[in-house]
Amino acid sequence: MAQAIPFRPVRADPEPLSWRDRLAHLDLVPDLGADIGSQDWWRGLATLTLLCGAAISTFPGVKPLSVRAPALDAADFNEARAQMIVPLAFGGDTGRHMAATDAVRPLAQTPERPQIELTATLGAGDSFARVLERSGVGSGDAQAIAAQVSGAVPLADIAPGTRVDLILGRRAARTMPRPVDALAMRARFDLRIEIEREGGRLVMRRIPIAVDATPLRIRGTVGGSLYRSARAAGASPEVIQSYLRVIGRQISVGSDIRSSDQFDIIVDHRRAETGESETGKLLYAGLVRGGKAKLSMIEWTVDGRTQWFEASGVGAQRGGMVRPTNGRVTSTFGMRRHPILGYRRMHSGVDFGGGYGAPIYAVSDGFVSIAGRTGGFGNYVKLSHGGGLGTGYGHMSRIAVRPGQHVSRGQVIGYIGSSGLSTGPHLHYEVYRNGVPVNPMSVAFVTRAQLEGKALADFRARIRQLTSVAPGAAMSAVVAKPADGPKLGSLADVAEKRVGGGI
Repeated sequence: MAQAIPFRPVRADPEPLSWRDRLAHLDLVPDLGADIGSQDWWRGLATLTLLCGAAISTFPGVKPLSVRAPALDAADFNEARAQMIVPLAFGGDTGRHMAATDAVRPLAQTPERPQIELTATLGAGDSFARVLERSGVGSGDAQAIAAQVSGAVPLADIAPGTRVDLILGRRAARTMPRPVDALAMRARFDLRIEIEREGGRLVMRRIPIAVDATPLRIRGTVGGSLYRSARAAGASPEVIQSYLRVIGRQISVGSDIRSSDQFDIIVDHRRAETGESETGKLLYAGLVRGGKAKLSMIEWTVDGRTQWFEASGVGAQRGGMVRPTNGRVTSTFGMRRHPILGYRRMHSGVDFGGGYGAPIYAVSDGFVSIAGRTGGFGNYVKLSHGGGLGTGYGHMSRIAVRPGQHVSRGQVIGYIGSSGLSTGPHLHYEVYRNGVPVNPMSVAFVTRAQLEGKALADFRARIRQLTSVAPGAAMSAVVAKPADGPKLGSLADVAEKRVGGGI
């Protein structure tokens, strides 16, 4: 029973606390977030109010400090100013000054340098003669030099950023521009031009620079990363990106390439005898697996279009048709009541609404078989896409192609109008299979360029030519070419010859 019902002894009344004990247990800063409204809470609020009031009443305020700097008299101020450093751009005139004495004589005429050496840079869209004139060359000399240089290389072919080294000689009078004593420039990657004044006339020398145009071939094992391996082998990031884009059209770069495969990259490369080199576009993209070429691709031009073909002569596949115009479909394929003739008959195409003059596009590659006025279609174009497939475009306001012309996918062939039997501007679009109209919504063209005959033979010969280049062949020594006349030497030699007499 004692375990089931615990015994609680009756406690006697506690003894009263003394004032010291009451003061020790007094909480002057209770938590104002708890027991809101209780006696302790009100006492804490009163304590907080008293403390804030005491702090505000004893605040001394903020006043600026008064500091009086000692005033400088005129002599001390000038002494201090003489020790200052003020930029000349800000009109500085500090420092100690000394007045001229009787030993100073004004110069009637200041001497000029016998020659000036400088370098001018041709900017994008700049004129060669204008660059010379901005450098201090007279207009007569500038035009004469430009005419001589244009005889060696078209001025438009001189690349922006080309440096022109000049030596300007002594002028006959101060009001005249300095004559050109010598000029030297790299007019082209394979040509240097030097001009020197001899016997009062400008003589130009062409100095051909030998250039090795052997393509640069880079091969290596893919390993853990094709990009890192190709970079380690010497390929630039731009070339690697082009290579990945090309092979990505035939295989999956992420899943079809093995670590044991070898990449084969050939790029356009030129190296001059002076040591400069230029790397151009990607020429060949290959992938080798087990010692055999799994992928060989080069760029080839067919019917005016350049694309990448694999070694079999097959180009990239292009699927689907582009939309013939951007308007919405206003009438579908099938039987309907003709809006003008007033009776039901077969609507052999799809109508697209659009504003007058909106462009009409070829849905796929093909040849123009009809382009002109054709019955109720008005201005009409019919394209032949091969394999018995064709497309027709009616009610045009203007035709932009001619019969027999080859058109590309997405090319503008005409503009929306309302010619023929039409109640308003729209495009009537038809698709034919072996000459019979079919529902355009059920057809999706797939085109793939295919090389045949002589084009295929030339294509494969180009592949053999590129793959015959050995890796590292582009790094062989370049044999120098002789100049067409005595070489003028460096501008330093010309300068030394001009300064021989002194000032």
